[in-house]
Amino acid sequence: MSELRPPRQEPTGGSGPGRLTARAHPPVAPAPAGLMPLSAPGGGLLAMVYAPEPAADGAAYRLVVLLHGAGGSARQGLDLLLPVADAHHLLLVAPQAAASSWDLIAGGFGADVRRIDGLLASVFDGYPVRDVTFGGFSDGASYALSLGLANGDLVDAVLAFSPGFAAPPATHGRPRIFVSHGVDDRVLPIDMCSRRLVPHLHDLGYDVTYEEFPGGHEIPTPVRRSATTWLTT
Repeated sequence: MSELRPPRQEPTGGSGPGRLTARAHPPVAPAPAGLMPLSAPGGGLLAMVYAPEPAADGAAYRLVVLLHGAGGSARQGLDLLLPVADAHHLLLVAPQAAASSWDLIAGGFGADVRRIDGLLASVFDGYPVRDVTFGGFSDGASYALSLGLANGDLVDAVLAFSPGFAAPPATHGRPRIFVSHGVDDRVLPIDMCSRRLVPHLHDLGYDVTYEEFPGGHEIPTPVRRSATTWLTT
Protein backbone atom coordinates (compact mmCIF):
# COMPACT_ATOMS: atom_id res chain seq x y z
CA MET A 1 0.00 0.00 0.00
CA SER A 2 1.33 3.42 -0.91
CA GLU A 3 1.77 5.88 1.93
CA LEU A 4 -1.27 7.94 2.81
CA ARG A 5 -0.93 11.57 3.79
CA PRO A 6 -2.95 13.01 6.68
CA PRO A 7 -6.33 14.42 5.57
CA ARG A 8 -6.41 18.14 4.89
CA GLN A 9 -9.12 20.56 3.91
CA GLU A 10 -8.48 22.28 0.59
CA PRO A 11 -10.65 24.46 -1.64
CA THR A 12 -13.28 22.65 -3.69
CA GLY A 13 -12.22 22.01 -7.27
CA GLY A 14 -8.45 21.97 -6.69
CA SER A 15 -6.40 20.50 -9.52
CA GLY A 16 -3.98 17.61 -9.42
CA PRO A 17 -3.76 13.87 -10.21
CA GLY A 18 -6.98 12.06 -9.44
CA ARG A 19 -8.99 15.21 -8.80
CA LEU A 20 -12.63 15.37 -9.93
CA THR A 21 -14.14 18.69 -10.97
CA ALA A 22 -17.86 17.82 -11.26
CA ARG A 23 -20.09 19.09 -8.47
CA ALA A 24 -23.77 18.58 -7.67
CA HIS A 25 -26.19 21.29 -8.75
CA PRO A 26 -29.91 21.57 -9.52
CA PRO A 27 -30.76 19.42 -12.58
CA VAL A 28 -30.90 21.28 -15.88
CA ALA A 29 -32.53 18.54 -17.99
CA PRO A 30 -34.33 15.90 -15.88
CA ALA A 31 -33.28 12.36 -16.80
CA PRO A 32 -35.47 9.21 -16.73
CA ALA A 33 -35.72 6.52 -14.09
CA GLY A 34 -34.79 2.92 -14.73
CA LEU A 35 -31.82 0.87 -15.93
CA MET A 36 -29.78 2.51 -18.66
CA PRO A 37 -26.56 1.60 -20.50
CA LEU A 38 -24.46 4.58 -21.56
CA SER A 39 -22.28 4.35 -24.67
CA ALA A 40 -18.78 5.80 -24.93
CA PRO A 41 -18.22 8.42 -27.67
CA GLY A 42 -16.01 6.04 -29.65
CA GLY A 43 -18.29 3.05 -29.15
CA GLY A 44 -18.48 0.44 -26.44
CA LEU A 45 -20.01 0.65 -23.00
CA LEU A 46 -19.19 3.68 -20.87
CA ALA A 47 -21.32 2.87 -17.84
CA MET A 48 -24.50 1.35 -16.48
CA VAL A 49 -26.89 3.62 -14.59
CA TYR A 50 -29.86 2.76 -12.42
CA ALA A 51 -32.18 5.50 -11.15
CA PRO A 52 -35.13 4.67 -8.87
CA GLU A 53 -38.38 6.49 -9.51
CA PRO A 54 -38.30 10.05 -8.16
CA ALA A 55 -39.40 10.41 -4.55
CA ALA A 56 -42.94 11.72 -4.04
CA ASP A 57 -41.57 14.58 -1.95
CA GLY A 58 -38.86 15.39 -4.48
CA ALA A 59 -36.06 14.24 -2.17
CA ALA A 60 -32.62 14.07 -3.76
CA TYR A 61 -30.78 10.81 -4.34
CA ARG A 62 -27.67 9.47 -2.72
CA LEU A 63 -25.39 8.87 -5.71
CA VAL A 64 -23.24 5.75 -5.46
CA VAL A 65 -20.44 5.25 -8.00
CA LEU A 66 -19.71 1.50 -8.11
CA LEU A 67 -16.42 0.16 -9.46
CA HIS A 68 -15.98 -3.41 -10.71
CA GLY A 69 -13.02 -5.67 -10.04
CA ALA A 70 -10.21 -6.52 -12.45
CA GLY A 71 -11.54 -8.04 -15.65
CA GLY A 72 -15.08 -7.25 -14.55
CA SER A 73 -17.93 -5.31 -16.09
CA ALA A 74 -20.02 -2.26 -15.37
CA ARG A 75 -22.99 -4.56 -14.80
CA GLN A 76 -21.06 -6.44 -12.12
CA GLY A 77 -20.32 -3.12 -10.46
CA LEU A 78 -23.98 -2.11 -10.62
CA ASP A 79 -25.07 -5.41 -9.10
CA LEU A 80 -23.15 -4.65 -5.90
CA LEU A 81 -26.07 -2.51 -4.67
CA LEU A 82 -28.79 -2.90 -7.30
CA PRO A 83 -31.00 -5.09 -5.05
CA VAL A 84 -31.25 -2.30 -2.43
CA ALA A 85 -31.34 0.78 -4.69
CA ASP A 86 -35.11 1.31 -4.70
CA ALA A 87 -35.57 0.80 -0.96
CA HIS A 88 -32.88 3.35 -0.12
CA HIS A 89 -33.31 5.80 -3.02
CA LEU A 90 -29.79 5.15 -4.33
CA LEU A 91 -28.84 6.46 -7.75
CA LEU A 92 -26.26 3.96 -9.03
CA VAL A 93 -23.58 4.72 -11.62
CA ALA A 94 -21.23 1.89 -12.59
CA PRO A 95 -18.45 2.96 -14.99
CA GLN A 96 -16.67 0.52 -17.26
CA ALA A 97 -12.88 0.78 -16.89
CA ALA A 98 -11.12 1.86 -20.07
CA ALA A 99 -8.84 -1.21 -19.79
CA SER A 100 -9.10 -4.53 -17.95
CA SER A 101 -8.75 -2.73 -14.63
CA TRP A 102 -8.58 0.87 -13.40
CA ASP A 103 -5.91 3.30 -14.57
CA LEU A 104 -4.27 3.61 -11.15
CA ILE A 105 -3.60 -0.14 -11.10
CA ALA A 106 -1.74 0.21 -14.41
CA GLY A 107 0.44 3.08 -13.24
CA GLY A 108 -1.43 6.30 -12.53
CA PHE A 109 -4.65 8.28 -12.65
CA GLY A 110 -5.68 9.16 -16.19
CA ALA A 111 -8.38 7.92 -18.58
CA ASP A 112 -10.69 6.50 -15.92
CA VAL A 113 -10.63 9.67 -13.84
CA ARG A 114 -11.71 11.62 -16.92
CA ARG A 115 -14.45 9.09 -17.65
CA ILE A 116 -15.80 9.23 -14.11
CA ASP A 117 -15.63 13.03 -14.00
CA GLY A 118 -17.64 13.24 -17.22
CA LEU A 119 -20.18 10.74 -15.93
CA LEU A 120 -20.61 12.70 -12.71
CA ALA A 121 -21.19 15.92 -14.65
CA SER A 122 -23.88 14.23 -16.76
CA VAL A 123 -25.57 12.70 -13.73
CA PHE A 124 -25.60 16.00 -11.86
CA ASP A 125 -27.21 17.63 -14.90
CA GLY A 126 -30.04 15.09 -14.86
CA TYR A 127 -30.75 14.16 -11.23
CA PRO A 128 -31.00 15.88 -7.84
CA VAL A 129 -28.14 14.55 -5.71
CA ARG A 130 -27.52 15.25 -2.02
CA ASP A 131 -24.60 12.93 -1.20
CA VAL A 132 -21.92 11.08 -3.16
CA THR A 133 -20.47 7.67 -2.29
CA PHE A 134 -17.74 5.70 -4.04
CA GLY A 135 -17.77 1.93 -3.71
CA GLY A 136 -16.18 -1.10 -5.26
CA PHE A 137 -14.98 -4.68 -5.00
CA SER A 138 -11.37 -5.93 -5.16
CA ASP A 139 -9.42 -3.65 -7.55
CA GLY A 140 -12.57 -1.53 -7.67
CA ALA A 141 -12.43 -1.20 -3.89
CA SER A 142 -8.80 -0.07 -4.05
CA TYR A 143 -9.75 2.47 -6.70
CA ALA A 144 -12.80 3.65 -4.74
CA LEU A 145 -10.59 4.27 -1.70
CA SER A 146 -7.84 5.99 -3.67
CA LEU A 147 -10.17 8.23 -5.66
CA GLY A 148 -12.52 8.78 -2.72
CA LEU A 149 -9.77 9.92 -0.36
CA ALA A 150 -8.37 12.18 -3.08
CA ASN A 151 -11.82 13.77 -3.44
CA GLY A 152 -13.22 13.80 0.08
CA ASP A 153 -14.53 17.31 -0.53
CA LEU A 154 -16.99 15.68 -2.96
CA VAL A 155 -17.25 12.11 -1.65
CA ASP A 156 -18.71 11.74 1.84
CA ALA A 157 -18.49 7.93 2.12
CA VAL A 158 -16.50 5.02 0.65
CA LEU A 159 -17.52 1.34 0.51
CA ALA A 160 -14.49 -0.92 0.03
CA PHE A 161 -15.27 -4.63 -0.34
CA SER A 162 -12.00 -6.64 -0.16
CA PRO A 163 -9.56 -3.86 -1.13
CA GLY A 164 -5.88 -4.35 -1.78
CA PHE A 165 -4.55 -0.85 -1.08
CA ALA A 166 -5.25 2.87 -1.08
CA ALA A 167 -2.96 5.25 -2.99
CA PRO A 168 -4.34 8.78 -3.24
CA PRO A 169 -1.68 11.23 -4.45
CA ALA A 170 -3.04 13.67 -1.85
CA THR A 171 -6.00 13.56 0.50
CA HIS A 172 -8.84 16.07 0.65
CA GLY A 173 -11.66 16.11 3.18
CA ARG A 174 -12.48 13.26 5.52
CA PRO A 175 -15.00 10.75 4.11
CA ARG A 176 -16.24 7.96 6.34
CA ILE A 177 -15.18 4.47 5.24
CA PHE A 178 -16.60 0.94 5.34
CA VAL A 179 -14.20 -1.95 4.69
CA SER A 180 -14.96 -5.67 4.56
CA HIS A 181 -12.63 -8.60 3.91
CA GLY A 182 -12.79 -12.39 4.03
CA VAL A 183 -10.33 -14.09 6.37
CA ASP A 184 -9.69 -16.81 3.77
CA ASP A 185 -9.23 -14.46 0.80
CA ARG A 186 -6.52 -15.95 -1.44
CA VAL A 187 -6.74 -13.27 -4.14
CA LEU A 188 -5.99 -10.33 -1.87
CA PRO A 189 -4.87 -11.92 1.42
CA ILE A 190 -6.33 -10.13 4.42
CA ASP A 191 -3.05 -9.95 6.38
CA MET A 192 -1.35 -8.13 3.52
CA CYS A 193 -4.29 -5.89 2.73
CA SER A 194 -7.12 -4.80 5.04
CA ARG A 195 -5.39 -5.76 8.30
CA ARG A 196 -2.63 -3.30 7.36
CA LEU A 197 -4.79 -0.73 5.61
CA VAL A 198 -7.52 -0.26 8.21
CA PRO A 199 -5.23 0.52 11.20
CA HIS A 200 -3.35 3.00 9.03
CA LEU A 201 -6.58 4.75 8.07
CA HIS A 202 -7.56 4.87 11.75
CA ASP A 203 -4.17 6.36 12.64
CA LEU A 204 -4.76 9.11 10.06
CA GLY A 205 -8.05 10.03 11.72
CA TYR A 206 -10.56 8.48 9.33
CA ASP A 207 -13.83 7.09 10.67
CA VAL A 208 -13.58 3.45 9.53
CA THR A 209 -16.08 0.64 10.08
CA TYR A 210 -14.40 -2.71 9.47
CA GLU A 211 -15.94 -6.17 9.10
CA GLU A 212 -14.09 -9.44 8.68
CA PHE A 213 -16.07 -12.51 7.69
CA PRO A 214 -15.44 -16.25 7.25
CA GLY A 215 -14.96 -16.66 3.53
CA GLY A 216 -12.85 -15.74 0.54
CA HIS A 217 -12.81 -13.08 -2.17
CA GLU A 218 -16.51 -12.29 -2.11
CA ILE A 219 -19.28 -10.16 -0.66
CA PRO A 220 -21.61 -12.31 1.46
CA THR A 221 -25.22 -11.19 1.80
CA PRO A 222 -24.85 -10.26 5.51
CA VAL A 223 -21.88 -8.01 4.65
CA ARG A 224 -23.83 -6.31 1.86
CA ARG A 225 -26.66 -5.77 4.34
CA SER A 226 -24.31 -4.30 6.95
CA ALA A 227 -22.75 -1.98 4.39
CA THR A 228 -26.15 -0.77 3.21
CA THR A 229 -27.29 -0.09 6.77
CA TRP A 230 -24.04 1.74 7.50
CA LEU A 231 -24.41 3.86 4.38
CA THR A 232 -28.05 4.82 4.79
CA THR A 233 -28.37 5.44 8.55
